[in-house]
Amino acid sequence: MTKMTLGSYPYMLGFEQLERLVERTAKSGNEGYPPYNIEQTSDTSYRITLAVAGFAEDDLSITVEDRQLVIRGRQTDDSEGRMFLHRGIAARQFQRSFVLADGVEVGEALMENGLLHVDLTRARPDTVVQTISIKKG
Repeated sequence: MTKMTLGSYPYMLGFEQLERLVERTAKSGNEGYPPYNIEQTSDTSYRITLAVAGFAEDDLSITVEDRQLVIRGRQTDDSEGRMFLHRGIAARQFQRSFVLADGVEVGEALMENGLLHVDLTRARPDTVVQTISIKKG
């Protein structure tokens, strides 16, 4: 049995990128750290909130790479010379990726009370219906 792809349907033109996007999203395999929320704050805006307690602003980086929002955290190990009786707070790295749809732009990022907020906006299309003129040949 042959697997049908979006590009193999003759009436699905230009969806090859969507197929690659779905494959890339499935392969990203984000584990559960750090936990996050995604909320819709208006008809055209969203907010991603990550719980990054223990990370400073300098430990975090936010980039957009190939329509993918990538948030990375790298903490330095400052435990030298300290003796822990119990160490339950791990200083571990993370990378969390979110695939962005066309027209979604990353706004500002805000850090407060151990939470990193990243605001996104989606542009509204100006034209819903487009009329194409036919030229005589």
